[in-house]
Amino acid sequence: MPHENGPARRHRTRGGTYRPLSRRGVVAASIGHALEWFDWNSYVIFSVFFAPHFFPSGRSGAAQLDTLVIFAVGFLFRPLGGIVLGGFADRHGRRNALTLSMLLMAGGSLLIAVCPTYEQVGPAAPGLLLAARVVQGLSTGGEMATSATYLAEVAPQGRRGFYSSFSYVTGTLGSLAATLLGQLILGQVGATGMGDWAWRLPFACGTGLGFYALYLRRSLDETGPYLMGQDLRVRRPTWEVLRRHPAGGLRVAGFTVGATTVYYTFLVYLPGYAQSTYGMSAASALWAAVVAQGVMTVALPALGILSDRIGRKPLLSVFAGGYVILVVPFFSWLSSSAWTLLAIMTTGLLLFGCYAAVAPTAMAELFPTQVRSVGLGMPYSLVVALFGGTAPYLVQALTDHGHGDWFPWYVLVLCLVSLAVYLTTPETKDVNLLD
Repeated sequence: MPHENGPARRHRTRGGTYRPLSRRGVVAASIGHALEWFDWNSYVIFSVFFAPHFFPSGRSGAAQLDTLVIFAVGFLFRPLGGIVLGGFADRHGRRNALTLSMLLMAGGSLLIAVCPTYEQVGPAAPGLLLAARVVQGLSTGGEMATSATYLAEVAPQGRRGFYSSFSYVTGTLGSLAATLLGQLILGQVGATGMGDWAWRLPFACGTGLGFYALYLRRSLDETGPYLMGQDLRVRRPTWEVLRRHPAGGLRVAGFTVGATTVYYTFLVYLPGYAQSTYGMSAASALWAAVVAQGVMTVALPALGILSDRIGRKPLLSVFAGGYVILVVPFFSWLSSSAWTLLAIMTTGLLLFGCYAAVAPTAMAELFPTQVRSVGLGMPYSLVVALFGGTAPYLVQALTDHGHGDWFPWYVLVLCLVSLAVYLTTPETKDVNLLD
């Protein structure tokens, strides 16, 4: 059986020959994360402007809340997407699942971009908005698992960590793009223009990015491990994971529980928390977040390469151990100073980068080919929905009730759980996915 290592940066095609994996292929496989986080941030940033268009007039505050509830409902469909699309990838191929995922994601963006208002179609308007978010939730749930599996399976032996790092590189770039686009559009058309029509622009841009990604993915080859293992495919991959690989599923949950809470707290919520709690200006918080995310993005490929040399466990352990030590001091150091926020976010995101660069491939390496996508996607999406999606709400609720200092201890406990899982999981960097 061929062993992919060294200079043979190639993958097996259906005919049995090998050819190099192009940079275009890496971009095509990982670009879904860019669209995912572009859509996420666009919805949150622009919801205050489009919410009145989807609900009866005269209730702007309630409309904003209802719009965010629709967002949360879509988020809850991520676990189902991890199961359905992950199973589809294991049954019908990684390339087909990546294409389907992107089609759903782009379709959801398009529906929001052209969705009629409440004034035009009445109660059907929020129903269409909900349908778009459900479709995007399903797509997002399957995207991470399938793209992580694809990148792990096409990467040469000894370079999977490097390839894996691009999942979060593109995701962070998508998040940054949405944030900067929001500032650009607001500066050009003002709040009035944004509320009248310009809120549709980011979703139109998301649609264009989605169809461009779909075009790129049409040229992807199927992975060698999947093609070589077609005779071993199972009819019900989800049931196979539950029956034969429960330990792998629990390890994925343990890998994720601390990291997803950290991600949604430090990357998504912390700038707004600094504004609402310490009175920091929105511009200062924005630029602190942009710089910190930029530093992490640059560091991710280097961390991926490092993991290919020293293993996944050391970097994962540095992430979790670092937060066990620092998360409580991080929150105690927060103030109205933008420089303090920048230092905390940069340090925190560099620590998170030790997870982000290697976790997708480390989790894919836990499962055999015939259940790899659903084995990763099902527990990962469930834990993200339960712990990641609730982190911003929990920290705000505790703060509102005078117990904001409890939240960092909650994060500490979850990272301690992840640290225990990392330390007890065998090293996987030398696993041959062709076996």
